[in-house]
Amino acid sequence: MRALAYFAKNKIQFSDEIPEPRIELDDEVLIDISYAGICGSDLHEYLDGPIFFPEDNAVEKISGKGLPQPMGHEMSGVVSKVGPAVTKVKVGDHVVVEATSTCQDIYRWPNSSFPKDEECGACKKGFYNCCGHLGFCGLGAYGGGFAEKVVTSERHVVKVPNDIPMDVAALVEPLSVAWHAVRISGLKPGQSALVLGAGPIGLATILALQGHKAGKIIVSEPAKARREQAALMGAETFNPFDHGKDAVDVLRKIAPDGEGFDFSYDCSGVKQTFDTSLHALTFNGVAVNIAVWGHKPIDYYPMDVTLQEKFVTGSMCYTIEDFKAVVKALHEGSIDISRAKRMITGRQKIEDGFEKGFMELINHKETNIKILLTPNNFNELSE
Repeated sequence: MRALAYFAKNKIQFSDEIPEPRIELDDEVLIDISYAGICGSDLHEYLDGPIFFPEDNAVEKISGKGLPQPMGHEMSGVVSKVGPAVTKVKVGDHVVVEATSTCQDIYRWPNSSFPKDEECGACKKGFYNCCGHLGFCGLGAYGGGFAEKVVTSERHVVKVPNDIPMDVAALVEPLSVAWHAVRISGLKPGQSALVLGAGPIGLATILALQGHKAGKIIVSEPAKARREQAALMGAETFNPFDHGKDAVDVLRKIAPDGEGFDFSYDCSGVKQTFDTSLHALTFNGVAVNIAVWGHKPIDYYPMDVTLQEKFVTGSMCYTIEDFKAVVKALHEGSIDISRAKRMITGRQKIEDGFEKGFMELINHKETNIKILLTPNNFNELSE
């Protein structure tokens, strides 16, 4: 079949000779792909990887799968075939794929490096998103959505109502990253939130906060184009460069009570945003790190947490419950579909996905948010 695949370190290319995936177990589902989004993680696999993908001539530990593999873990599609044990979806259903690969999935992989009757500590406690062997469909474990078809187990498939456009459905995965962060932070309706960074996950966090009925939402972002996007999403915006060393004090004062925000969500992952996420909080506030950091430590003073009983936590990807909640929010309108659609800044054929997708995002990130790739199974590019 046709696919944009990861072949080796620094080698991502289109091929029409990738083996077509087939249903091999009774609970598996075959999906014809509609759209799949390019994620920052995909870009890092090319620029800095392999990170999640196996090394050249090696295999991914949880699945035992080697290269090449179709990339793409943010996908929507239509069910074309189901195994005999599948009960939650049927042929013709519009679906999205929750992309994690965890201890729950080892039974699917005869060549896994791990015993099928053992679970890691996180999975034993039900925290599958923190699995010690965590991998992802389309990101090293097995083939993903930059292809004509994908096969996954029913446990990873969520049905999408037909009133949600398939391009917007491909955003459910990044929206679920943000939804999970807001959900585990404990935000209640009406509470205030500061979002640091207006890249794809920062913009998704705005929508997730709206879906949770947050009160005042401020987005701190130095880039003008991204601030404009955040404003179009319905958030108030703030340029920290306009205030220099006083930026945190100004942020605290524009919070609803003038003493700081109830919650902060760091979607940038640099020392300045970490410091702001902590210092711009009110007492008993919660700072949530969503960003993926490099392997470099930063300094902070523990008493900055202790004196006002603040909380600092992190959020790791998502669960199937987050996918279901995002789909429901889009369907019921608590996440505005027209605002979500603004995240899509390009649609390209998988054949052109490297030059017009990957390289466009790498070289022109200031003008792009989310570029979707499609095998054009349903004539998407003629719409």
